[in-house]
Amino acid sequence: MKRQRDQEGGGKTVHAAILALVLALPSPVAANPVENARDAMEAGDFTDAMELLRGPARSGNADAEELIGILYAMGLGVERDDRRAFEWYLRSAMKGHPGAQSGIGWYYEVGRGMPAPDLVRAYMWYTLSAIGGDPDAAISLEEVVKKMDQAQIDAALELVEDYKVWMYPFR
Repeated sequence: MKRQRDQEGGGKTVHAAILALVLALPSPVAANPVENARDAMEAGDFTDAMELLRGPARSGNADAEELIGILYAMGLGVERDDRRAFEWYLRSAMKGHPGAQSGIGWYYEVGRGMPAPDLVRAYMWYTLSAIGGDPDAAISLEEVVKKMDQAQIDAALELVEDYKVWMYPFR
């Protein structure tokens, strides 16, 4: 009987230890700074969003990198900076983030922050974005192709093939 009580008491100790571990874990709210940053952006708190995104972005989180690109591109919580926006988008785009790929395509299409538009690269990035599943990329492709001649389209498709096999090897 004493042994049974000892085991039950030991079980209580184990349960208390497990409870203490669970309570020590970060809450789901604190555990996902990117989602918290999205919430902050929706609430219009762009400065908070930037603070939440810095760590994950510096650790290579493509979603965080893309969101920082948006903040810089639109001047939300930071001064608008096309160079920095492009760089953050590019980091994310090279990891296969479709939204960031569309962002890069847009920068190339309009030439904002660049010496001139580059429709070949715009077409390439929009195509990669479409392959990645961005629903708006097809619309962007329809618009940019209207400004291109066949030689530019062919050059863009060649680049798409180069990037596609590396970025989307199974598609």
